[in-house]
Amino acid sequence: MTGGTEVVVFPEAEDLTATVATRLLAAVAAAQAAKGTASLVLTGGRTGIAVLEAVRTAASAVDWSTVDIYWGDERFLPAGNPERNETQARAALLDHVPVDQARVHPMAPSDGRFGDDPDAAAAAYAELLGESPEFDVLLVGVGEEGHTLSVFPDSPAVHSTDVVVAVRDCPKPPPTRVSLTLSTARLASQVWLMTTGAAKAEAVGKALAGVPEAEIPAAGARGRDATVWFLDEAAAAEVKQD
Repeated sequence: MTGGTEVVVFPEAEDLTATVATRLLAAVAAAQAAKGTASLVLTGGRTGIAVLEAVRTAASAVDWSTVDIYWGDERFLPAGNPERNETQARAALLDHVPVDQARVHPMAPSDGRFGDDPDAAAAAYAELLGESPEFDVLLVGVGEEGHTLSVFPDSPAVHSTDVVVAVRDCPKPPPTRVSLTLSTARLASQVWLMTTGAAKAEAVGKALAGVPEAEIPAAGARGRDATVWFLDEAAAAEVKQD
């Protein structure tokens, strides 16, 4: 579905995670077949980590040594903190597959080489990515108020065209984060948005109805070639059907 938006609805969250995992492995294999490598941008959250755990059960389907791993956003906390997306992704998948560690690109922790300076951490990640990074699949979640990545409604980050930004005063803890911007997310070939639960229904409905991204940032997360929303029935309750 080149340039289009696909909405896939599942009866239960478990069905969603299993299908996303299968499709993700297929997307990685397809990218490797086409160009020899694949690049993924991972997310955190309950659904995002559940998908990685499901990928782990069939991980042998792809060659992990030629997969580049990035993160869409990160909690600016010390290395190894259990709330960091990197920590959770390693426990769910990356510590269990033969990934080339040189191809794993976490965002800097708050006790890393930049110290407690999220702006320096963001600048370093932007330098790593370059001005126009391209990813095969970018995975993101959606918050109850419509945030995606760590881009919240009517925040400085939602208006930024930088590649990566430091985010302060997040309405959800922890307050300091590092995040790709929506303009960077839109460089990905495919953007997959995953969310479950009735609490997300209003934000999902508004995003798919075309509400401005300053109000619902998830509305601005779109892929160059395809955008896919993976929802359970509760989260899809306010999606208007054609």
